[in-house]
Amino acid sequence: MPPTTDSPPAPRHISRVLERNMRTILRLRKKAARQRGIQDRIADFITAFSGSMPFLWLHVAWFVAWISINSGRLGITPFDPFPYGLLTMIVSLEAIFLATFVLVSQNRFSREADFRADLDLHIGLLTEHELTRSLRMLDAIQDKLGIANDADAELADLELETRPEDVLAELERLHQRAERKLPDH
Repeated sequence: MPPTTDSPPAPRHISRVLERNMRTILRLRKKAARQRGIQDRIADFITAFSGSMPFLWLHVAWFVAWISINSGRLGITPFDPFPYGLLTMIVSLEAIFLATFVLVSQNRFSREADFRADLDLHIGLLTEHELTRSLRMLDAIQDKLGIANDADAELADLELETRPEDVLAELERLHQRAERKLPDH
């Protein structure tokens, strides 16, 4: 994808392939953002706003005003005298809704992270397969040209096909062994 006129050219130290990949990732992220439903957009907006300094300052001002008005010191008849039961209920309801909005956003972020992890896994497996094939071809070329080939055990291991289920089984075995060695608390 050629650079657009509204974006600066890539620095000379970044390859065209890397630049293309970065632009593709940004394009896919923008596309995913555009495809979000209205509910996800609302949840993301509220989550982002509730995690900002303006949100904090708004609440500080709100609480100071509420307590000042309901303390009876301003000459205004308190509508929610100490211990501010109405304020407590409103803040509790707000916390419930904010927690729900955050969870909705987190669930979407988690789905996106799972998708990226799957993509990383597939690319890693493809890369592993390509490297294994390349090592085998280089070994065959070396044999064909009559170049001495020391029987290197590590190279022979690298030429073996890596099967994800075998790697996962070994990780599980090591994890279980480590758990057995950990002292109980």
